[in-house]
Parts: sequence; structure tokens; C-alpha cells
Amino acid sequence: TLWLHGHCHQKAFNTLGAVTSVLSNLPGTQVKQIASSCCGMAGSFGYQKETQAASIAMAELSLLPALKGTQPKDLVVADGFSCRHQISDLSDKKPLHVIRVLAEALD
Repeated sequence: TLWLHGHCHQKAFNTLGAVTSVLSNLPGTQVKQIASSCCGMAGSFGYQKETQAASIAMAELSLLPALKGTQPKDLVVADGFSCRHQISDLSDKKPLHVIRVLAEALD
């Protein structure tokens, strides 16, 4: 199972469906979009002392609870650089960019 977290820009420009479609064509995979808002990182926002608590609270709204429902063999896919750092920092998941997933599927 591939758990897909959409970057805010992907959601704003309605391009997450294309990523889902491409990933769905990988043999033996099931793609599940994580219903979440912003991950909370927003560039360096999540690392600033003044805004770190707000950043974590945003991640705890829906993203982190969704990740707790994943299985150990499941992959988390997140195209946003900040999103991948937020997920890595606040969970035991190591998210991959969609290009990494596609490259591994070619091997």
C-alpha cells in the first residue's frame, strides 16, 4: 500500500490525481490518499522556535493520525521536501518522493 500525502501546491492546483493515477499503475500496489491539510512544516516554519508548536499541532490534526494506521511494509509518498521532513521528524515513517518510488519500481 502506498500512502500518498499531497503537498499544499498539489492540492491547490488539483494535480494530486495525476500522481495517484501514475502510482496506481504500478503492479501490485494500492494507493490511498491521506486526507489531510497542510503538514505544518511550510518551509522553515516548523523549525522556528516561535512557530514549532503550531507546526506540530497542524501535523497532529490529520496527517500523523493517518500515518499511525499504516502497516510496517506500507510506503509513504510525499513530494514536498518540507512534508517529507515533517513526516520523518514526527513519525517512524521515511517518506519517499514519487520519483523514488517509480525508480525503485523500474529496478
